[in-house]
Amino acid sequence: MHENRMSRRALLQAGAAAVPALAVPNGLSPVWAWQRGGRPNVVFVFGDQWRAEATGYAGNPDVKTPHLDKLAAESVNFTTAVSGCPVCSPYRASLMTGQYWLTHGIFYNDKPLSNKATSVAQAYAQAGYDTAYIGKWHLNGHAKGASMAEGRAAFIPKQRRQGFQFWRVCECTHNYNNSMYYGDTAEKRHWEGYDAIAQTREAQKYIRAHDSDKPFVLYLSWGPPHAPYHTAPAKYKALFPDPAKLWVRPNVPQHQRQEAQKLLAGYYAHIAALDDCVGQIVQTLRDCGIEDNTLLVFTADHGDMLLSHGQTKKQKPWDESIRVPFLLRYPQRLGRAGRKIEAPINSPDIMPTLLGLSGVDIPSSCEGRDRSGWITGAETPGEQAALIACPVPFHQWSYARGGREYRGVRTQRYTYVRDLNGPWLLYDNREDPYQLRNLCNRPEYARVQHRLDEHLYEKLRVTHDAFLPGPEYMKMWDYGWDGSDQPADRPKTAV
Repeated sequence: MHENRMSRRALLQAGAAAVPALAVPNGLSPVWAWQRGGRPNVVFVFGDQWRAEATGYAGNPDVKTPHLDKLAAESVNFTTAVSGCPVCSPYRASLMTGQYWLTHGIFYNDKPLSNKATSVAQAYAQAGYDTAYIGKWHLNGHAKGASMAEGRAAFIPKQRRQGFQFWRVCECTHNYNNSMYYGDTAEKRHWEGYDAIAQTREAQKYIRAHDSDKPFVLYLSWGPPHAPYHTAPAKYKALFPDPAKLWVRPNVPQHQRQEAQKLLAGYYAHIAALDDCVGQIVQTLRDCGIEDNTLLVFTADHGDMLLSHGQTKKQKPWDESIRVPFLLRYPQRLGRAGRKIEAPINSPDIMPTLLGLSGVDIPSSCEGRDRSGWITGAETPGEQAALIACPVPFHQWSYARGGREYRGVRTQRYTYVRDLNGPWLLYDNREDPYQLRNLCNRPEYARVQHRLDEHLYEKLRVTHDAFLPGPEYMKMWDYGWDGSDQPADRPKTAV
């Protein structure tokens, strides 16, 4: 082993050393001299399992995203936006709390997020905002003894909504054409037709009906383009009649290219439908005369491998899984000249960044960093590293399916990942954008790997992450395993 390469033992020993708790890194948000119109409205729109490259503005030759392409031309585009724990519930818990997964405790899907942290909705409400959430939630979880399906269909009471007032939500469903939801009561309702379109109409209705004298924050959470891939409305599926003509990323194995093309046809149909929905939201803001003073974000909770590297779905550390689109437009403060920020922004950073741009105090429970200074030009990012992690592999990437615990960092240029056995992956994403050449442990990259090890150690130190085996975290949080997720060499525990 190269003398500059930090062993996992040394990494854990260093992380276990007595380190005083750090002060909240972001501090208070800046106080602006507000222009007319006051604090901005916030509309946060996100899809489920939408990877970063699957937009026209990102260079994909096949997707149909004219509305997003136009939005990107007027937005700050974070080209290295990272879903640090790339799976549904962990991302959403970080979105709500600004915390890392081993702090809020949601590192496994379908576990209940506690009310301990001040949520983004509560922070905005304390500043005088109305708050609204429409669509997929996936943070209520299910109790031991209940099935995952029961939890995903259950009514979510007000005390479990993290401070959101207006509520049109289902915990989780991917039955997009027969999708149920709840309002304030336990009466089960159904969205008409394709749920993302109906949810968008509900969001438009909320925006139009809102009292213009009071700012609002609205989260619109779509289920697509998550699988099933072939359930978009017929008009959008008709845009991709011949899957064999679709471009396939070079990191898809040759024997799986035809299968990948069939998946992409359905995936892109969902995306085309959602792009129209984005256009509807933008037009509604314009029609209501609040476009300039609305902070509009478009992003996703994580990506989708779609057979890149022969892999499916998420949780994995490759770019198709961890990188997501992230556009932020706020014309009144930022103008309409689109620009790119290549430094990585991580999922725990979203809450403090939105609050910072809105002039709202950032709660002390928040761990993410306020990146509003990058956006306004008040700060220069410098070299940054986003922590990526899989504390416990589960479901579609369970131990039985090859899942493994890992920790890593994604910088503007590099991806570096360790598993429990030591260094695992190192990619130079500038020279190798499809991550085809693993440079890990190569002598000529020893200095780069050492520097990335230092970045990783610092991230683990700040987040108090000892990088333990997954079952240790399940035990710490008293979580039961769903289905066959339990490692085969360990005794079964009750669900």
